[in-house]
Amino acid sequence: MTLALVLAAGIPAAASAQIALRSPSWNELSPQERQILAPLQSDWDRLDAQRRQKWRGIAQRFPSMPPDQQQRIHSQMRSWSQLTPAERQAVRERYKSLRQLPPDQKDEVRQKWQQYQTLPPERKEELASRPAPPPATRGNARPGSPSRPHSQGQ
Repeated sequence: MTLALVLAAGIPAAASAQIALRSPSWNELSPQERQILAPLQSDWDRLDAQRRQKWRGIAQRFPSMPPDQQQRIHSQMRSWSQLTPAERQAVRERYKSLRQLPPDQKDEVRQKWQQYQTLPPERKEELASRPAPPPATRGNARPGSPSRPHSQGQ
């Protein structure tokens, strides 16, 4: 009898932990959330709870965002959904390495990214088709040398 009480007492704690970590499946999202997060639909049920919560937070703020920011978010979602799992992992690793840069190097990367954003689409495609330099040369690139800009991970 005591064993049954001890086991029963442990169930509510485990159940509450599962509820706290649980996030809704695609079908459990509100219609508005599904509309906003539509580019992620095919991947939604494979996302971990933390990422789902992050995207739901974005969906909650989305209606109050300016239209240009809404378009940017949707574009990023579409781009992300088209990446393979290996490409997503590479983007995450690149993002982590960028966050660890000293402030002056972050500013340099930000400046290069802004320059890249102003390029015409044909030039962007040309640069994107080039192979990326090996990791060892990325950190040693001279300030004026051409380099492939890094996208910012999500």
